[in-house]
Formats: sequence, structure tokens, C-alpha cells
Amino acid sequence: MDMAVASQPDRITLPQLPTGQRARIRAIEGNREMARRLLGLGLRVGSEISVVQQRDRGVVVARAGNRVALGSSVADKLIMEPLEAPDGTSVSPR
Repeated sequence: MDMAVASQPDRITLPQLPTGQRARIRAIEGNREMARRLLGLGLRVGSEISVVQQRDRGVVVARAGNRVALGSSVADKLIMEPLEAPDGTSVSPR
């Protein structure tokens, strides 16, 4: 776990991003088991994802042509770096 990232005031978790936002995973605030499960889904620190859908209890993301549904307990532990929207504009977290 990257404590420097976790304590920053500009800390943005995956559920805070709006649908359509592209972002990079900056840190995973979980144990090794969680990191391994995410790696098995193609998600790791440095991966770029797109938020496809915000659900009541989780988030659906797309990565390399695959969609992955993450529950809120996992999504809350992914610290994100928002990237530009496809049209080049900046999209702010909700």
C-alpha cells in the first residue's frame, strides 16, 4: 500500500469518477491478495481504464476491450489519476 498517495487531499477513488472518464490506476489500497485478483482481471497500478457504468454497489470499467464489474469494497480501494476525455477536455470527479 502506498501511504503517500492514500494521505493526499486530492485522493480520487474509482467511484468518484463520472461515467465516460478515462483514468490511470495510481495505487491499490489493498493487500496482496486483492492486488493479485485485480491483476488476474487485467488491472494493475499503471493500467488505463474507462468508466463504463456507475452502479449502486460498484463500477463497471473497460480495459483493452474487456469489461470488468468491481464491487464498491474493491472500487473504493483504487486510487485514480483522471486523464483527458476523448474530446481533449478535462473531466472532473463528481
